[in-house]
Amino acid sequence: MMKFEFKAVGFIRTEHKELSGSPIQPAYAKDNTGKAEILLEYIPGLKDLEGFSHIIIIYVFDRQQQGDFKLHVVPFLDNKKRGVFATRAPKRPNRIGLSIVKVEQIKHNMIFFSGADMYDNTPILDIKPFIPDFDGNEEYKIGWLERKIDLSEKKNSDDRFR
Repeated sequence: MMKFEFKAVGFIRTEHKELSGSPIQPAYAKDNTGKAEILLEYIPGLKDLEGFSHIIIIYVFDRQQQGDFKLHVVPFLDNKKRGVFATRAPKRPNRIGLSIVKVEQIKHNMIFFSGADMYDNTPILDIKPFIPDFDGNEEYKIGWLERKIDLSEKKNSDDRFR
């Protein structure tokens, strides 16, 4: 088995301290703000990021124990077991999360953003600019989620992934 080692480039700062009550995705957290606090040695990597409206934050589900994953989960928007790779459930083999958030402001080593669905003090692995022409596709299919997504209703976490 291949192993990889990563270092945090920063930490996410939000009001979310625990799973229960936290938003389940950035689309349900548009009013929730957060900060990506970048470690000082990585500040030069923020150069030119201010021109992007959205970024992809890649982070670690660090509150999940290594090896504590399930290949079948009941996701938040369903009551049927689904394969973990067909969901965004946090109990994953490699505990990697990502969120596309809206950049509000960048100041020194802080990226202020909206769409915060992460826990406070979550380690950041990487940040990438969201580029619709690269990251999007004109024809989307969303599998089992068809007709289950309602962005008008706020969706928060419960205890199913504790």
